[in-house]
Amino acid sequence: MTLREKEILSMIKMNLMISQQEIADNLGITRSSVAVHISNLIKKGYIKGKGYVLNEGSYITVIGGTNIDIQGFSSGNLRLNDSNPGEVKISAGGVGRNIAENLSRMGTNTKLISAFGDDLYGDKISNECRSAGIDIDNCLVLKNLSTSTYLSVLDETGDMKVAISDMDIVDYLNVDFIKTKAHLVENSAAIVIDANLSRDLIEYLLSNFKHKTFFIDTVSTAKAKKIKDLIGNFDTIKPNIYETEELTGIKIIEKKDLDKAADILLNKGVKRLFISLGGKGVFYSDESNRKYVNSPRINVINATGAGDAFMAGLAYSYTNDFNIDETISFSIHAARMALSHENTINPNISAENILKIMRSEENA
Repeated sequence: MTLREKEILSMIKMNLMISQQEIADNLGITRSSVAVHISNLIKKGYIKGKGYVLNEGSYITVIGGTNIDIQGFSSGNLRLNDSNPGEVKISAGGVGRNIAENLSRMGTNTKLISAFGDDLYGDKISNECRSAGIDIDNCLVLKNLSTSTYLSVLDETGDMKVAISDMDIVDYLNVDFIKTKAHLVENSAAIVIDANLSRDLIEYLLSNFKHKTFFIDTVSTAKAKKIKDLIGNFDTIKPNIYETEELTGIKIIEKKDLDKAADILLNKGVKRLFISLGGKGVFYSDESNRKYVNSPRINVINATGAGDAFMAGLAYSYTNDFNIDETISFSIHAARMALSHENTINPNISAENILKIMRSEENA
């Protein structure tokens, strides 16, 4: 699929009643060009004949943490051991849930397997997930248990300075429960899991569904330890520098250290490695490619959701047959959209909007 075809398919997914002329006007091309692209999409099986009947049989399953985010934003320079004026916001969060929402907003059929309580916060999570189009029918809702809570404090630049995570409820998402969802995992186009899951559950999934494509989010340095001896049992991983150091034992100071770390992970069986370099961009490596991609400069409003948007971009790109350059660009721009909004999930994020930005930069 070409980038233009991907752009048109994304627009159709967002509005099945859109006309070829509307697509043409939106993209600044002729209606006849749109007709050719749509004909190609039909030939390739992405659209089933006339009427924009999409081939929607595939879906991505996300298995991971769900919680309520309580975020404190400091109005001025953050002062420790003191009360800081600012703003407090409450929203649905959790790495797995955030990835699922980003995917759903990108137009992907997304099923979430997670756990939360039958309480006020659990109701808020349910409502926000359904509003975003996430299928939560397979989540574990537990009575008499509190929904996980993530409390964070951000400084005046939007960077997280300290956080406390109360996520014990995720331990109820165990092997016995996941066995009842085996059919869901088996039929997924891809599976995204985060390291909030127990070590036993991660091992069960990777051992019993070896033929499936897994994307793993390491979440944090401490939680990355869970998968250290499971490296090679999954397709794609997205650690940051510190998590990469934990997984490889390599202290990363300069570019050659990234190469050493990549060699270790690829030799153990990882197929695709994306190392987040923060504001400096992304380092990518597979068996035949190795590259550094700079991130465009942006005014950061909230840094907490960028990694989740990037991971969603990777999974979306995989299921939409993007090449590696398109994958990196799409995922970076997804993260960029997350950084530019005060909410952890940018409500304006969509494949159409990301592709539009990519197209404009390509033509600049």
